[in-house]
This record gives sequence, C-alpha cells and structure tokens, in this order.
Amino acid sequence: MWFLKLTLALAGLYALVAAIAYALQTWLIFPAGLAAFGPELPAGARRIELATKGDEHVVLVRLPAERSAAEPRPLLLGFGGNAWNADALVLMLRQMFPEHEVAALHYRGYGPSSGRPSAAALFDDAKRAYDHLAGEVKADVVAIGLSLGAAVAVDLAATRPLQGIVMVTPFDSLKELAAHHYPWLPVRLLLRHRMETAETLRGLDVPAAVITAENDVIVPAVRSAPVRKAARDLRKDITIASGHNDLYDHPDFADALRSSVAAVSVD
Repeated sequence: MWFLKLTLALAGLYALVAAIAYALQTWLIFPAGLAAFGPELPAGARRIELATKGDEHVVLVRLPAERSAAEPRPLLLGFGGNAWNADALVLMLRQMFPEHEVAALHYRGYGPSSGRPSAAALFDDAKRAYDHLAGEVKADVVAIGLSLGAAVAVDLAATRPLQGIVMVTPFDSLKELAAHHYPWLPVRLLLRHRMETAETLRGLDVPAAVITAENDVIVPAVRSAPVRKAARDLRKDITIASGHNDLYDHPDFADALRSSVAAVSVD
C-alpha cells in the first residue's frame, strides 16, 4: 500500500511540475522583462511604430550609415536573442558596420513594443519590419539572427527576398532544444511555440553563414549542426572558442560577423 501511495504522490508531483512548465513556457522562452532596458541611442536614430493586429504595435529601430561607402552596402536587419534589447543590438551592429544602415526589431511585448510574445508573433512582426524597410530603402537586406533570432531570420527568408542570412548560435528546432534541456519532461507535447529552423532553411537557396560557440551549453553542437547541414548555400562556417553568452565579447567575434556579412553579400 505504501508503495502505491508513493507512486501516486510522485506521479502527482510530476504532473504538477509539467503543468507549471506548460503555464510558464512563454516567459521561459521569451523573458521580455530581461530586455526591458537598453542603452541610449545616438542622434540620428529613428524609432518606427508598426501596427499589429489587435491595436498593438512593435518598434523598429534604425540607424543610418555612419560614413559613406564606395559601393552600395546592404541594410543589416538584426534579430536578437530571447533576452536581447534591440537598442543594444542596433548599437553593436553600428560599431561593427559603420558603412551600413542598421536596424533591429523590439519583439512583441519587449520594451517599447506592446502585446504578448510568441513564435508566431515574432515571425509576423519580422515580416512587418521588412515590408516597412523595403518600402523606404532601395538596398538589399541581410538578416542577422542571434540565437532565437536566427529562427526569426530564417522564417523571414522563407517569405521575403533577402540578400543573405547570418545565424549566430542557431538551433535546429525549438522543441528539440527544449527536449535536450528538459529530457524528463514531455516537452514535444507541451510546447506551444514552434520554431523549425533547419526544416525551413532546407527549402531555401539564400546565401547563409553560421557562427557557433565551441563551449556552448545553451545551444549545444548537436542542435546547431543540423542548421549547417540544412543550408544549401553555406558561405561561412565559423566556430569560436567561447560560451553562448560571452561569445559577443570574444576578440574574434567582430571579425567573424564582418566576414560572414561580406560572404553572404556577394552574388
């Protein structure tokens, strides 16, 4: 009898933990509060409010090129990781690419953007951002996606013409990444947000580049490797000896990102 009671108690505890994980998954995947505060933007920065369904809006940040280039340069459209502030991302891109116009999107529910984040919302809003830029800028667009943002960039490439995509620490599938981190939970059944980066990329001919971190425990090599294999036109494949979060401070990262953008920008 005691064994039956113990089994029922453990089953109940497991069901409770699974129910909590199911209820909190949006916050765990899209921790908007961690990206609420960004750095001050320089003069010349523009914030554009783009209307979404339901009287909500998302904010696109744009910075013009700091100096002119001898030849036309693509506009760089950045999509940050799940805890990135778009202002910080656009400033990082500006420092590395002063001859390019740069832009970044505050995800739904992040910072100045309203609403509630979801995979579908991020994908839809990326298209809104692209359509706005395409209506104002004659330059080609290269999408740069960091971690979760790589999934957004790939989904955008499936429906909009991009010059290229640069994926930094990308994962092949959100459900497979979640299953890797929580093997004791039935996350494939519980997950409401779908991001199938490798599957989407497999059907695209867009020039691509991949930058990964050798010691990444957040997006391990087993989850980024399928992205490389899915890319039909992989122009750059760079691995840096760092972890997931300290990759951007590594001395080799800026050169890796610049060379990746240059590789996908060539016809």
